[in-house]
Amino acid sequence: MPWCCAQPGRDFFSVALSESALSALRLSLVTSLTSVMISLLIGTPLGYAMARRRYPGRAALELLVDLPVVLPPSVAGLALLIAFGRQGLFGGFLATFGISLPFTTAAVIIAQTFVSAPLYVRSVRIAFAGVDSQLEEAARSEGASQWQVFTRVMLPLCRSAILSGAILAWTRALGEFGATILFAGNLEGVSQTMPLAIYLGFERNLDVAVALSIVLIAVSLVLLGVMRKLNRDHES
Repeated sequence: MPWCCAQPGRDFFSVALSESALSALRLSLVTSLTSVMISLLIGTPLGYAMARRRYPGRAALELLVDLPVVLPPSVAGLALLIAFGRQGLFGGFLATFGISLPFTTAAVIIAQTFVSAPLYVRSVRIAFAGVDSQLEEAARSEGASQWQVFTRVMLPLCRSAILSGAILAWTRALGEFGATILFAGNLEGVSQTMPLAIYLGFERNLDVAVALSIVLIAVSLVLLGVMRKLNRDHES
């Protein structure tokens, strides 16, 4: 019997360790960690450019980066559908290459990145802006290139903020619900993350929703504890 149709009072472990629950947990971890990696790769240089450079349109870029933070999740999901849906702004172009994003695992990652990456960018932007500009100028006077200044001066000085921002982005991605269900749907094994599985369980069986919630809380606490320990080790 599927966990979503379980009878009230069903054993906690049989629900928590069911294939459906483990599949949702697995998908949540893979997609949220992939989202964090994307945030690190794109958000780190973006945060540096926003903090240390002056260029036309900088204020508009900051507004666009911060916008997902204040958007309701449902609006964020609708915005992604308008942009990447089959009839969206970029959907037709992607379709010419045989790419369809909505209701796929890739859509889950895009939705999670859309809502969580701004938190990471904001964290590293503040950290980069707080670095003494004389250190950057001293490195350049010694002949360091822009890339060397970024990798050998700025990143080591801001590594604690980078890790803290990554933790913040990961927790936001792991708990993402609204944008995901609108843009990616709730397909088991494809786009059904733990928050969506909990929502489905809540509709059909409260015991299932509680069991899955406990599992998600336990996993989140363990991973947060590990990441915070790494952060403390970096600071020491």
